[in-house]
Amino acid sequence: MKRINVGDIEMAVSDIGRGQPILFIHGFPLDHSMWDRQAERLSKKYRVLAVDLRGFGASDVTAGTVSMEQFADDLARLLDALDVNQPVVVCGLSMGGCIAWQLIRKHPQRVKAFIACDTRVVADTEEGAQTRYKTAEKTLAEGASVVADAMIPKLFSDQTRNNSPDIVDKTRQVILGNSPEGIAAGLRGLATRPDVSEQARTLELPVLAIVGEHDAISPVEEMRGWASSISGAELVVVPGAGHMAPLESPQFVNEAIERFLARL
Repeated sequence: MKRINVGDIEMAVSDIGRGQPILFIHGFPLDHSMWDRQAERLSKKYRVLAVDLRGFGASDVTAGTVSMEQFADDLARLLDALDVNQPVVVCGLSMGGCIAWQLIRKHPQRVKAFIACDTRVVADTEEGAQTRYKTAEKTLAEGASVVADAMIPKLFSDQTRNNSPDIVDKTRQVILGNSPEGIAAGLRGLATRPDVSEQARTLELPVLAIVGEHDAISPVEEMRGWASSISGAELVVVPGAGHMAPLESPQFVNEAIERFLARL
């Protein structure tokens, strides 16, 4: 990992391999390590960039609200600082997918293709947004365990919880290692994220959508609905996986990504 100045903060990024760059954006409230199995395999043929977003992992924390647009701008500045002078394949899970939509919207020249993992295109309902605001305040008062306790049951399928408890426990430790201020800022950003349904319908990039069969946060039918509105988009359903499909079934997901990359 190295730390790169992107203006008002320093961001941590793992930068390994050579070739076509692939930018991996983690979900909430995690860090770059959720992509370790993808980085290990894909870096043999590609340049793999796996970041810690502002407020998470080893990157600097800012309080308040960090919008999806702000996260996207950070990534654009990071690519500049790393002298990435060709369009990237961007791969984002959940919140990382929401950030990827803003990177595509604000910095279209930066993106060659989009791998959308277990993510949504709709904005929060008013009730959903209020729940995030309340959770942000509770996290600031009581610590990261508030979010870990709430999120862990939703992130993984029963199969993963029963057969791979080590993955579940490691993910919990990643959440607990994050700053309450960074978590709260991300929650507020998610609460204010825009609806990108229309952006999806008019998108002209190559798209691979990946979703766990038992994803409770971005269900298969919801993912299929918006992916089908994109000309040429492919949907891959990961058997037995939940919301963390790349972590729960890395070999299956890696093979799907490799097939997609080979077609570009």
